[in-house]
Amino acid sequence: MNRLCLILGFALVTTAAPCRGQVVTSQDVLYIPYLEQAPTIDGDVREWKDYAFSDGVWDVYRVRHEPWYEEGRRNRLTDQAPEEPHPEDDLRSRYYIAWDEEYLYMGAEVVDNVNDVTSPTPTPRAWYSKDSICWFIEAPRDAAPEYFGEGDHSFCFVADASMPAYGAWWRHGTPDEDYVEEPLPEGSVDYALTLDPWGTGEADYVLEARVRMSDTFGASDPRWTTPRVGDEYGLEIVHCDPDGGDYGGHLMIYGTGDNDATWGRMILSVPQDLIERLPE
Repeated sequence: MNRLCLILGFALVTTAAPCRGQVVTSQDVLYIPYLEQAPTIDGDVREWKDYAFSDGVWDVYRVRHEPWYEEGRRNRLTDQAPEEPHPEDDLRSRYYIAWDEEYLYMGAEVVDNVNDVTSPTPTPRAWYSKDSICWFIEAPRDAAPEYFGEGDHSFCFVADASMPAYGAWWRHGTPDEDYVEEPLPEGSVDYALTLDPWGTGEADYVLEARVRMSDTFGASDPRWTTPRVGDEYGLEIVHCDPDGGDYGGHLMIYGTGDNDATWGRMILSVPQDLIERLPE
């Protein structure tokens, strides 16, 4: 009976919509809070990160215990830079995501040992050969396995302080075509990057971005509608860290690659209250 209660309780936690101030997560169900005040996109996430979804620090040690690790075949760090540090200092990050009626907000606070934004594959779409973070989104989510077909997107931001034209990249599908590669449309994206934000390492950075959903999700899948609480999207995060190599290392979080059927379930949720500090 106790075991049955535990199973039923877990099922309720992972399927019921949370009340205001409660963010529920499980292995593959992520409740993404609504932002009541739009932040300024300036490379500083402090004004909104406490109101966004974040489930802690990710590094290779944490990823290795997740089902999408796949024995390190795709989640890996590489030994290519001189004097590579301990793995936790090679790459670790907190990721943030939130939404409102117009924008999807994305952010990251990153500790890295090398800022590598020079690709040996000199094509604009080769974000995967540079330090970059990509949020893979299926909007709306469906049960069909697709590989950047209709409704699939990746919003990729290269950690390059020069902010090149390819620095905000969009891989997506359409009703007629898969794997469309192009810069995010002008006017549909704002992003900012701050290097060495804490004065602790020149390769550390904060990334902050917002993407207008009607210009991206709405242009890709006719089923997409203006977002509402309870809408379900798919989510995967890919963080590339080549450290001087061609393809190099990267962490993949909430999924195993381009197959959107492996991505986590992302539920648009109500605003999130701050964590309460209680008196002693």
